[in-house]
Amino acid sequence: MNSSPSGDMEETPEVLSVNKTVFIGSAIVSILLIFWTIAFPTYSENLLSTAMTWVSDGFGWYYMLVVAAYSIFSLFVGMSRYGDIKLGQDHEKAQFPFLTWAAMLFSAGIGIDLLFFGASEPLMHYLTPHSGLTPESAQAMREALPQTFLHWGLHGWGIYALIGMTLAYFAYRKNMPLALRSALTPIFGERLVKGWLGDSVDTFGVVCTLMGIATSLGIGVLQANAGLTHVFGLPDSKTVQSVIIILVVVAAGLSAMTGVEKGVRRLSEFNMITATMLLIAILLLGNTTHLLNAFTQNVGDYFQTVVAKTFDVYAYEGAAGAEWKSWWTIFFWAWWVAWAPFVGLFIARISRGRTLREFVFGVMFIPLGFIFAWFSIFGNSAIDFVANGATELGEIAINNAPMGMFALFEHYAFSSILSFAGVIIGLVFFITSADSGALVLANLSSRGLTSDADAPVWLRLFWAAATGLITLGLLFAGGFTSLQSVSVIAGLPFSVILVMYMIAMWKSLKEEGNKRKANAVDTANVLNNGKSWKARLQRIVSFPNKKQVQRFLDNVVLSAMQEVESELNTEGLSTQLIERTVQDGGFEGLRLKVGHGTEDDFIYDVCLVRAERPNFTLATSSKQAEYYYRAEVFLNEGSQEYDLVGYTKEQVLVDILNQYERHMQYLHLGR
Repeated sequence: MNSSPSGDMEETPEVLSVNKTVFIGSAIVSILLIFWTIAFPTYSENLLSTAMTWVSDGFGWYYMLVVAAYSIFSLFVGMSRYGDIKLGQDHEKAQFPFLTWAAMLFSAGIGIDLLFFGASEPLMHYLTPHSGLTPESAQAMREALPQTFLHWGLHGWGIYALIGMTLAYFAYRKNMPLALRSALTPIFGERLVKGWLGDSVDTFGVVCTLMGIATSLGIGVLQANAGLTHVFGLPDSKTVQSVIIILVVVAAGLSAMTGVEKGVRRLSEFNMITATMLLIAILLLGNTTHLLNAFTQNVGDYFQTVVAKTFDVYAYEGAAGAEWKSWWTIFFWAWWVAWAPFVGLFIARISRGRTLREFVFGVMFIPLGFIFAWFSIFGNSAIDFVANGATELGEIAINNAPMGMFALFEHYAFSSILSFAGVIIGLVFFITSADSGALVLANLSSRGLTSDADAPVWLRLFWAAATGLITLGLLFAGGFTSLQSVSVIAGLPFSVILVMYMIAMWKSLKEEGNKRKANAVDTANVLNNGKSWKARLQRIVSFPNKKQVQRFLDNVVLSAMQEVESELNTEGLSTQLIERTVQDGGFEGLRLKVGHGTEDDFIYDVCLVRAERPNFTLATSSKQAEYYYRAEVFLNEGSQEYDLVGYTKEQVLVDILNQYERHMQYLHLGR
């Protein structure tokens, strides 16, 4: 089972539709921003550059502290006693196999940027380091990779881990929509979150995501055009770039139609395999021993210096240090935060059924290992060539970053094959960014979306087309730089939302802790009275069919629930008994719900669940005999993994009261 069967017994759900407030609001804001950057390119670029400098100078210290806090909080949750809490109900299994999940993390969170910056950024740190180092010195060579790792390492993935686990927790654990607004419920309450505040947060998320995807596609199209020029001699022109955008958007639309389980999954697996093969090829074709030695030292230097670099704001290096910090570290922190709504929502979407510990360590360390290998092998290879006389490679990396990787390939055997592979990988990365972005935008702009569903196909296609049109418009107007600045500046207010996410997550985890304490309250085992041991043995070795369990629900469980409901009503409590039947009239589930106003309601579900019989009990080879049915108990947090079939009515009554007593103890501990 992947979700509670009792979910269908909720009150009538909201009809799935477009959230007009979010959809229209985000469209207006995005169109105005794009029109502004296109109509007034010089003015907008100057203003945004000034704003970025103001953010860096005034809030650089804040960014350094808050980004560190995100990573520390995420690691704390993963290592804490709450780490075994499921992102979903307790009985759920992971939605995707581990390697598939890792591949989708890799594609969503890194994407085309690996190809764009893989050789170029380490070379830039070697040739133009911060003011405390001499360019092209041995120290600059050694510092280049740890500095690159800082910008692409634990800090950025800590941001993604925080937002991803928070959104997944409230969606799959608390049964809220998978939307940015849901995680703010513990702080602002359900009324505001469902109203203007929630619409504002989701609108802001759509705008940030749309701007981020458009600029990412801008980077991607430059990278793709550079590769096609290098491999096939196609011109580096807006015409070629326009064709690339159109083809990628069409492919992304086709992938989005198939959903995460097929399109995004298969493309991500392809990315992971081909990128790994390219990385191994560069390692084996180059100075392998040197690269392995450098990789080991780079990783060691990173972990030795990561704490110092985390809080290094270049306070004693004057204007040069402030400028370097502004256009490198602070830029990257703001960029990661601005991308957090998109990547966080996508990672949450693919992580149902994993524990918090699996999630945190998977998100923070699986991509980190690949980043270490990729930047170290590509970066050290490029630095080694430049240090030994290939000065043109360094000039290309600084002046034409998209061409940096292809210029590096020219120094290897089979350079044309490597370049062709780079083009294919880049295009597939390009497509996965577009289709996963369209999925997130469609989900954010929907209303009535359940936590385990996606927006309709037509809405995903709309957003895929919209991002393509925006990218085309910016391509011809030259507005990518300005739009990138908008995204980075938007990271400042969203960083405050992430602080609220930490507060909301911590508050909810403490409630989970209280619930565990409450469940430890010692109550008598309803079947352990010693008087009916033969009946107990009989229920242990019996494997009833569906009709037998349905009769048990009708004759025993329903009667017990009705008596409890009646008694609670006389005590003035608001109760609801919901019966779910199938077409043949038999029960498929019963739910007793006791309302507690603004506090958590008590829910006791008994659901018909099909299970496989143990092999040693099979006395016949018929298909029907391979299964039996259980009357399984579900609470708010999911299945309790025990079966009521064989209980007397009195024993069912005692079990309901036991669970209700634990719930009341949980409410007491939360006060």
